Amino acid sequence: MPTDNHNNRDGLARLGLDQHGARVLVVGLGVTGLSVVRFLQQNDIEVAVVDSRDNPPNLKEIEESFSDVAVFIGGFEAKEFEAATHIIVSPGVSLDQENIQLAAERGIPVFGDIDIFAVCVDAPIAAITGSNGKSTVTTLLGEMASKAEWDVRVGGNLGTPALDLLSDKQADVYVLELSSFQLERTSQLKADVVALLNISDDHMDRYQSMSDYCAAKERIFYGEGLAVLNRQDAAVQMMVLPPERKAVSFGLDDPQLGDYGVNGGALISKNGDVVLNVSELKIKGSHNIQNALTAMAMADALNIPKQAQKTALKTFSGLAHRTQWVADIEGVTWINDSKATNPGACLAALEGLDAPIVLIAGGDGKGADFSVLASTIKKNVSLLILIGRDAKILQAAAEATPYEMVSSIEEAVSLAAKRSNAGDTVLLSPACASLDQFANYQERGNRFIAAVEALTS
Repeated sequence: MPTDNHNNRDGLARLGLDQHGARVLVVGLGVTGLSVVRFLQQNDIEVAVVDSRDNPPNLKEIEESFSDVAVFIGGFEAKEFEAATHIIVSPGVSLDQENIQLAAERGIPVFGDIDIFAVCVDAPIAAITGSNGKSTVTTLLGEMASKAEWDVRVGGNLGTPALDLLSDKQADVYVLELSSFQLERTSQLKADVVALLNISDDHMDRYQSMSDYCAAKERIFYGEGLAVLNRQDAAVQMMVLPPERKAVSFGLDDPQLGDYGVNGGALISKNGDVVLNVSELKIKGSHNIQNALTAMAMADALNIPKQAQKTALKTFSGLAHRTQWVADIEGVTWINDSKATNPGACLAALEGLDAPIVLIAGGDGKGADFSVLASTIKKNVSLLILIGRDAKILQAAAEATPYEMVSSIEEAVSLAAKRSNAGDTVLLSPACASLDQFANYQERGNRFIAAVEALTS
């Protein structure tokens, strides 16, 4: 658990949080908001919490463990924001919220938990962002450091909130997955090595344009050190790096010396050396080859030994709900990619897996443009099974591909079983968020898995 120490005191002073009379308002009581309250309380900083929900998820823990923390729920009132000297906004809350905007206009510092982490951290930071694949790269890089027997702390947008990674014991390295929502409210982060995996149409319900979304991602480049970039993604290549930030690239092609790529079915490092054959990877698909190359490049920058990298690459089997193998039934392969909550993630799965594919997709499209899927669906998908609120919008983008509309994930699995043949892949890759029908993408994926397993019972 994070406690009061020299690094924390100096870091908090840089943000002005040590000043007499500092009153911090934490906006949003999700897992991040709870971690901020815990950290500030342990460092003797006065804090209050506001959440627009009537029953936010961590309300009971706040009331039981931090009884002296003022909690305001059920809406945002101006007086709560006016009393604050600092405002820390959770990633799930838009910075466009009126009271947050008014506070910023009054000169009140508005930032996120990553800024607190950045000024208190005691070891090198590796930071990963991108529209898709960041959880896989974050976890794989953490596995590489672990195989080297390093004290590695992995979290951020994935798993453990960043502030909960800090403790009195100094780490060897921190590996953070960072979303655009975390980056857009960050000015203090200067990670030692960063990666931008890809850019695709996502979160257009929170951003006015793709340029705004890209600007948020670009903030990961602040500071010195190395940037690992996708040379085959046009939007990534348009990003502007500060002069202090050097770059290497990765791609599925034969790399130039100094970069990472693939040659003759082998993963190639910056020195032109073969690291291992693609066939030795447990994670499958072209997108996962890119993820492996990214992790290799970041590991080299951190001086993680090559043998530890190889061991992790050979043993890492991937993450649940991310092109996760579920079953082979009568020659049909079933894949759970419920984490594909945007078109770019779905596109990566469609391009990385063997055709023909029976694709189960649909849900809350978040205003995304599905047209990027059209040509790949036409080429690789034999049947499109659609569920959820934006099913018809997705079907229109898929044009002439045969399709069926269903009302539930169980109905989709049953239909896919009837319409698929030996040699087919049935892929749940929704290209949409899940909240129109499910609590989260995990529930969607778990119900898909359960329905597939029931086919053999």
